[in-house]
Amino acid sequence: MKLYKIALIGGTGKAGSFLVKKLIEKGYQIKLLLRNPDNFSNQNPLIEVVKGDARDYDSINELIETCDAVISTIGQPKGEKSIFSDSTKNVIQSMNSNRIKRYIVITGLNVNTPFDNKNGKVKMATEWMYQNYPETTLDKQKEYELLVESNQDWTLVRLPLIIQTDESFKTETNLYDCIGENISANDLSEFLISQIEDETYFKKSPFLYNL
Repeated sequence: MKLYKIALIGGTGKAGSFLVKKLIEKGYQIKLLLRNPDNFSNQNPLIEVVKGDARDYDSINELIETCDAVISTIGQPKGEKSIFSDSTKNVIQSMNSNRIKRYIVITGLNVNTPFDNKNGKVKMATEWMYQNYPETTLDKQKEYELLVESNQDWTLVRLPLIIQTDESFKTETNLYDCIGENISANDLSEFLISQIEDETYFKKSPFLYNL
């Protein structure tokens, strides 16, 4: 198996920190975009840190050049305007410039696709997000639309509540509905890494959850 060099956005969040650990365990090289590198203590030689912001194209381009694939587990910074579509717009532009195709992104249950058949609970959760967090919810939908319009080999992984645990449970993917209520950070990391070379969900938006 080829060990790809991974550009990672959001590597210090509740999903990203587990992913960094798992990528290192598997021997991947990582380029990590950080706003505040001074607060990052992991000195592993497999990690290269790029200081910058996902909203800044030059930062994203410095991150992505020389890499083989891009993974984003970015979260919403508190008190700022929604970041998701801005980040993905920059990523798509840089990937085109650097001739990189594989882009794996995580998002919430609230993103809708034309193929969905969401159950009542997931529909209610989606409506709740639109009512209580309209800006970020609309922006995540815009991110999906940007991906659909792009020529990248993208996968947008839709997630329920992430549980920060190293435990592993039975997982399932579904293109139409989310049956489970949680996903462990460990299982999420394993799935994201498995998708680096797996073409099953190219240009698709699977739900991922624990049973």
